Formats: sequence, structure tokens, C-alpha cells
Amino acid sequence: MTLDVYGVGNTLVDIQVQVSDDLLESLGFAKGAMTLVDHETQQRVLEALGELPRNQCAGGSAANTILGIAGLGGRTAYAGKVGDDPLGHFCLDDMRANTVTVDVPFSDGPTGTCLVLVTDDAQRTMLTYLGVSADVGPGDVDPELLRRSKAVYVEGYLFSAPTPREAAYRAVELAASSDATLALTISDSFLVDLFRDEFLELAQGPVDILFCNEDEARSLLENEDSRECARQLGEWVPRVAVTLGAEGAVLVENGKLTHVPGIATTAIDTTGAGDMFAAGVLYGLTNGLDFEQSARLANRAAARIVSQLGARLAEPISQEDIPRLAGL
Repeated sequence: MTLDVYGVGNTLVDIQVQVSDDLLESLGFAKGAMTLVDHETQQRVLEALGELPRNQCAGGSAANTILGIAGLGGRTAYAGKVGDDPLGHFCLDDMRANTVTVDVPFSDGPTGTCLVLVTDDAQRTMLTYLGVSADVGPGDVDPELLRRSKAVYVEGYLFSAPTPREAAYRAVELAASSDATLALTISDSFLVDLFRDEFLELAQGPVDILFCNEDEARSLLENEDSRECARQLGEWVPRVAVTLGAEGAVLVENGKLTHVPGIATTAIDTTGAGDMFAAGVLYGLTNGLDFEQSARLANRAAARIVSQLGARLAEPISQEDIPRLAGL
């Protein structure tokens, strides 16, 4: 069976909690940022949260996108690493229940977790303990599944450690030797400061589709003009999507720049908005939509994500609704 998208990323269990600004400030973490923490720090924060309600689901950037594609009706597979513990079993069971093909062995050590603290202004502050997800390596990338896929999706977070970086480059190598389209998401601005040269080399080389938000684009090219950044990236990459938050996204395809307006909504939680945008675009491109139509669908799906708590659509988008949401 042909797959639409094969994803490679850090496999985490997301734990979402709504908190006040005062509580977040007392914890001492930068609002709106992703911070890598150790297990003890994350447990200390969880204890400080007391009995506040929590929502738990399989996550991680690429996993959210793969689950989003599956939720739209796409055929997906995923490579990652989880521990042989209750969270690891929960994570794989959750992904398989959502029709994602996941054939990864359990590993010694704890499953990675991402504690997502959501404030009333819809900002999310993420405290990530990578656990065994930091050990995902080139051997975890399945050549057969990848070669059966129309597209391969690699998350930028993989570049934050040596072994996951090798997994990312293995996926890049296999995509280049197959007919699969290679899509890369930058993932986070802090990664650009550390790995700018690597991201630029990939953009100027094998990447077919590049996803980033405007902060990441500005940081990558050290230019404050988001549209100019998109235009410059479009000189290297066949398809570029720079998300602009509530303003939608700027697309560049074969040098042509197009603005796709955002969808008005009341933001509750921005967790997973970029991941869902990538899901909409990749689902569309692998199922007969053009780039602009795919981005329209992606904007609609992302707007639904930010209007709820969590990175998974509470109400799935039906196949019948997709043409209308794509503007057909």
C-alpha cells in the first residue's frame, strides 16, 4: 500500500495544563518558549501544578503533523522511539488507534514527555523532557515504509542532539534515492541560532517543501521582513510556507509569492497550530490539491486547533468538507 506521508521525529507524550500567568511566573520559565528540562525538573513542575486538570495524548512536532494528516483521511507512518513503560505503551496505542502505522520497538529508559502550560492569552510554554526520544537514530528509519511514501516529513527538533540528527539525515538520504518529496519544518527559533548553517544547507539542497513561522524565517535569514525572507527561501526551495499567525501564511512556489489569509477565530491554545498547518498542506499535496488549495485547508484546520485545548482536533474534518475548506 502506498503511504501519503512518513514522519520522523522526537516521540513524546504531551501533557497539557491550563495555568494562570502568576503560576507560570512563579515557576520561572520564559513564557511562550520551549525549554529542554531534565526529568526531575519536569516532575517538580507537575507537583507544583497540584490537582489542575490535565489532558494527555501522543505528541511531538512531527507526530502531531502525522496524526493530523491521518485525521484528515491520509495514510501515514511514523518513526520514533518510546520507552517500555506505561507512557510508551499509551503513546503507540494512541497513534495506532488513529490509523498511524508505527512499527518501533520499545527501548530501555523513560518515554519522553512535553508539559504544555497554556495561559489565558493562548500562549503555550513547553517544558520538554526528551527521555529515550533523544536516542532515535538512523536505524529507526524504515527504508521500506519511507520508499512507499509520497512524502517524508522531518522535524527540526531532531537536530538538537547527535543521534537524532543522524536519523534526520538518514531520512534525507533515503528520500533523495526515492521518489518521495522531502519536507522539513524548522520547528523553533532557538534551533536556528544553533544550526543555521545546517538548515540553510538543507534549504539550498535536497528540501522540496520548507515550513517555518515568521520568527523562524527572520532568524534563519537575519532579516526582519517576513515576505522578503519567504521570497529568498523560495529561490532555493521549490515550495515554501511561512506562517504568520492570525494573518495566515505566505507561500512561495517556483518563485511566485502568494498570501493566503488567516481565518478569524478566538484563540484558546496555540499548541500544535504549526503542526496542523503542515498536516493540512501535506495532506492536500499528496491527495490532489495544489499548493494554495492545500494552504487554505491548512489554515482552516489550524484555526480549529487554536480555538480548542490541545494539538488534536476535537471534531474531525470530514472528507466531504475538505473540498469546501480548500476553496474548491
